[in-house]
Amino acid sequence: MSTNAKKHSHVFTSESVSEGHPDKVADRISDAILDACLALDAGAHVACETMVGPDIVVNMGEISCRGFEKIDTGAIARRAVRKIGYCVPGEHFSWDTFSYVSHLHGQSPDLARGVNRRSKAKQGAGDQGMMFGYATNETKSLMPAPVVYSHGILKMFAKLRKSDPRYAYLRPDAKSQLSVVYENGVPVRIDTVVVSHQTTEDGATKANYAEIGERTREFLAKTGLLDAKTKFYINPTGKFVVGGPCGDCGLTGRKIIVDTYGGMAAHGGGAFSGKDPSKVDRSAAYYARYAAKNIVAAGLADRCQIQVAYAIGVDRPVSFCVKTFGTAHGTSDGQLEKMLASGKVFDFRPYALIEDLGLLSPKGWKYEDTAAYGHFGRPAFPWEKLDKVAELKRRLGR
Repeated sequence: MSTNAKKHSHVFTSESVSEGHPDKVADRISDAILDACLALDAGAHVACETMVGPDIVVNMGEISCRGFEKIDTGAIARRAVRKIGYCVPGEHFSWDTFSYVSHLHGQSPDLARGVNRRSKAKQGAGDQGMMFGYATNETKSLMPAPVVYSHGILKMFAKLRKSDPRYAYLRPDAKSQLSVVYENGVPVRIDTVVVSHQTTEDGATKANYAEIGERTREFLAKTGLLDAKTKFYINPTGKFVVGGPCGDCGLTGRKIIVDTYGGMAAHGGGAFSGKDPSKVDRSAAYYARYAAKNIVAAGLADRCQIQVAYAIGVDRPVSFCVKTFGTAHGTSDGQLEKMLASGKVFDFRPYALIEDLGLLSPKGWKYEDTAAYGHFGRPAFPWEKLDKVAELKRRLGR
């Protein structure tokens, strides 16, 4: 590019929320129940919703699972909440004192007709809808920088809270937000950082807020994107003590942008947590990320967004749409669409993608693991593998 070329600059902002955020508490409980169902019955159909509030957890939804009567969903909810760190009854939400209510019931037989087929290969999609996958080469994980670093800040504080007595004043609820400046599509600096972290009453001090800010600055310094103009806002209201389900009602599926790409890519609207893989809202979104990541890793594009759409009960997608935003190398969006539609590299049939990613028999990971800090960009998950790069290069002439 000529040194006289005009730079196109913009700011993009993404946020993250911690595992103790009320919506994430709900997601974790829903996914922990899903894990228990799949451990008993790999063919279980699960759509588990959770609501949390002051001293209460409520489960509703549809579950069809052989042996479900053996599962103590209340005990699972308590274990999940205890792992997060809600263990002080005086805060009005603690693992050992909350009331538990369950109104879980069986799956509709009308829905089951489209999913349960004599031939597994003909398994239909569990719902209609469109799902998106995305990848970008701006970070090592092939994820957008703002959401990656927002997640990273909160994961760091969760580790400190649980392992370092000096940070005993930190409580589980927290939010972070990063505004990143892009020039010609490349992140060049962090403009603004916001961290709101719940503390104990005694911990709500200027000294502790300064410590939170310093730890945040140290973490972000590793990105190389901080400068003298970067603005930091730490607990900007001045106090954050009442938090978690005591401060706000939490519901499964309310953090779909945090769960995906921080708003950098389109979203089809379907949430993930509490759903078994027959629900393409979840499984096809995972597979679309898998395909997009391999396309970018193969050098076919710097950015890639894939849309795939399904009809309920139909065993093949009804459409594909690929956008590389003018960053493709040696191929076109149309060629990538044809490749996906052929099913020769990535097979988007519901049964095939479930088998390809091992979604009914997780190995080395659990669905509960996905419930906080994003579903993408984390190497433990099978949809992050890069095993199609060589084949993509061969088929598309790289």
